[in-house]
Parts: sequence; structure tokens; C-alpha cells
Amino acid sequence: MLAGLLWQRLNAAMENTWTPAHQAVEDEDAETLAQLLARGVDPDEVCDNMTLLTHAIDMEGDGALQSGNPLTVRTAAVLLAFGADPKLPDPDGKTPMDLALDYGHDLAAKLLQGHISE
Repeated sequence: MLAGLLWQRLNAAMENTWTPAHQAVEDEDAETLAQLLARGVDPDEVCDNMTLLTHAIDMEGDGALQSGNPLTVRTAAVLLAFGADPKLPDPDGKTPMDLALDYGHDLAAKLLQGHISE
């Protein structure tokens, strides 16, 4: 089953330039993301000018704005648990905290602050 999910993620990533980990973030699929990270994917991977963590916060913030659903931090929390650098800016210079503050994503800001303070 996992092999099938990973193959599906790989095919989706090939179609739209996302890596499998970035596709999992795009889909807000924390379980698949955790499996990929456990298999050795770099939690600070960059694709399409976004780190995995900036992508996660962007998806969580923008998704909530568009859908009206509550903000979440599932994928961001998984990335931080696997060692993503909370201070690492994306190639455009935006940090995860910058995005959290831009979206008014207080949950993400608190989560990031906890990891920055460590």
C-alpha cells in the first residue's frame, strides 16, 4: 500500500514539478509526508522556490483563507519534528515566520517560535 501511495505521489510530482514531499505538503497529507521524511527526504528540501516548511505554512494559511476552514499546523509540525530549520528562508528570502505572520497564522507562529527558541 505504501509503495502504491509513494508511486502515486511520484507520478503527481512529475506532472506538476513538485517532489513527492512537496506534493504531500500540497495535499496537506501529513502521514505520507512523515513516511517520506522517515525514509530520508531532507526536511529542508527546496522545490519551486519554496522550502518544505514555507510551502506547508503557505498551504495551511492560504487553504484556510480560501476554504474558510480553521487553520492547522499538521504538515508544519511534522516537518519541524523531523528537523526542518524554522529560520531557513526560501530562495526569495521569505522565512516560515514571515509567511505565518502574513497569513495571520497564529498557530504556526507559536509553533515556529517554540522551535526558534530551542
